[in-house]
Amino acid sequence: MYEDPSPRLRPQSLLLTFLGNYVLRRDIAVFSGSFIEVFAGLGVGEHALRSTLTRMTGRGLLARHRQGRRMYFGLTKRSERILLDGEARVWRRGAVNGDWDGRWTVLSFSMPESWQRQRHDLRSRLMWAGFGPLGNGTWISPSQVDLGPILSSLNGSLEHLDLSRHLRVFHGTAGEPTDVPQMMRDAFDLDELAAGYQEFLDRWDRRDPIPKAPHDLARYLWMMTEWLQLVRVDPRLPVQHLPEDWPAVRAQRVLHELRERYDAPARETADRLIEFIPVKKPAAPESREEPHPASEV
Repeated sequence: MYEDPSPRLRPQSLLLTFLGNYVLRRDIAVFSGSFIEVFAGLGVGEHALRSTLTRMTGRGLLARHRQGRRMYFGLTKRSERILLDGEARVWRRGAVNGDWDGRWTVLSFSMPESWQRQRHDLRSRLMWAGFGPLGNGTWISPSQVDLGPILSSLNGSLEHLDLSRHLRVFHGTAGEPTDVPQMMRDAFDLDELAAGYQEFLDRWDRRDPIPKAPHDLARYLWMMTEWLQLVRVDPRLPVQHLPEDWPAVRAQRVLHELRERYDAPARETADRLIEFIPVKKPAAPESREEPHPASEV
């Protein structure tokens, strides 16, 4: 029998899942004591929870709102962007790319050896955007990617560089004699991706997942946090070029089935446990730097 997944999940990741499901778009700030009560059911102690709230506030992911002696925490524009990105990856794009049009984005870059930080930052953003490396500075993605947001998220590390001298971007289809399935294996770690989805299935594709969970809110937050960690590293490869038993197909079906089971009771529990105050819409962060979502989850 599987243990609950709480030891494997960071408190910040769980908290972002909670915020994305029960705070996003509501223009509210939640009482710190409510977070403590909710996360006690997830195996997160008060000290760890308070430390997480403090760190997230310091990183511009939460805004403090004081009312009398009570402290409340709401979203910022920075956290809103991260939560909306996660929501789109889960419910709009999904993990299964079943309507691929055959087009790839191919990016090639060449930078001086002294630009180690710039190369690292660019590779990190490319992986986040669903690119995989083919070697010799060539990266591919199974979709037509707009590079503008990726490059603008580099926190100024490429701000003063003439990128047109170092980057080449192409969009198109693969021609003969390209072996597309083998090319995908060369660029992406399919075994690691499949193992992640299989682990999700081993835990959640059961008659009674996590039987010792205190309530369905805990199950829902655990499940969604695990799923977000999977889809945020999944490049959404075309399913017709993947193994017939690709586990993401079944895993996504399980996710939707369990959402139908858990969503209403989880929301009832959340509504009962959280105390909140209305706040104005989140203000833009003081820093000009755009966050890299992968560093926040």
